[in-house]
Amino acid sequence: MDAGQAVLVTGGAGYIGSHACKALRGRGYLPVALDSLANGHAEFAKWGPLVVGDIGDEQLVSSVVRQYGVRAVLHFAALAEVEQSMRDPVLYYENNVAKSVGLIEALRGAGVDRLIFSSSCSVYGVPERSPIAEELGTNPISPYGESKLAIENLLRACDHAYGLRSVSLRYFNAAGADPQGEIGERPRAHSRLIPRAIEAALGLRPEVAIFGDDYSTRDGTAVRDYVHVEDVVDAHLSALDYLDAGAASTVLNLGAGIGHSVREVIVAVERITGRRIPTRIAPRRPGDPPELIASIYRAAELLNWRPRRSNLDTIIGSALAWQCGKPAEGVQLAGERPD
Repeated sequence: MDAGQAVLVTGGAGYIGSHACKALRGRGYLPVALDSLANGHAEFAKWGPLVVGDIGDEQLVSSVVRQYGVRAVLHFAALAEVEQSMRDPVLYYENNVAKSVGLIEALRGAGVDRLIFSSSCSVYGVPERSPIAEELGTNPISPYGESKLAIENLLRACDHAYGLRSVSLRYFNAAGADPQGEIGERPRAHSRLIPRAIEAALGLRPEVAIFGDDYSTRDGTAVRDYVHVEDVVDAHLSALDYLDAGAASTVLNLGAGIGHSVREVIVAVERITGRRIPTRIAPRRPGDPPELIASIYRAAELLNWRPRRSNLDTIIGSALAWQCGKPAEGVQLAGERPD
């Protein structure tokens, strides 16, 4: 695709989608954000036009694609809470799968032949070994993971049937914020550990619940692979280049290739903020595996991608800066001396 061409970004007013829009604009593309604003924020869509609507509205999607001359899509729009999906699986199949079918139908009718899909490591379920390579079998244990795998399978079939080439990017734990402090993860009743820990350190919540301390891990708490949101976005742009070069559809992991336990993350936030975080041991959450760490060799090989910002301190520092309303370089971490 030539610079200046439009890219449709579903969920473009959301956390990762808004970072993608900023990066696309920086590369000279026109990002067109399509977002229902159920979870997104209109003020985050400031690098291109915002179309408020539903990805399952085929007529709307077709109109937007034709109006802006869209030739490729970054598909982020989805519900993404594992615990919620366990309580209401129909909601997840309806919102994530059925609406993606509508989106793909509209794209097919409009002649769009490239799509990059925001998938998830939840498709692996409880993996047999770690780090997890893409060749490892998929066996999701939550409706959220099942919905992501269903879309991957649909995209594979659509490539064979219609020539819609795609890259499905299986994120591990996206975290952090824009270094310039323009966008980040809005505080809400979320289950993401790093924002919760920062909020507790800043006195915005009374404590952090640790969901399970009896896993078969080094300290009994769950281990996760944290990847900076900007590294995730870089992979999307590399995947766009990959498809533009005529390469075949594929599935790739995105992570740092390193795992941190819940307790280790909390200790890191305490060190960086200089504040103690009250914690409470809570029961395990349904659908939570003990350990998820990515093998990222395939993304390095096919996309020439590596996580350059995904050390834990950088991730936490950028998220803290966003919470404090400052650029990342403007926040002094505990123990640092001013120049």
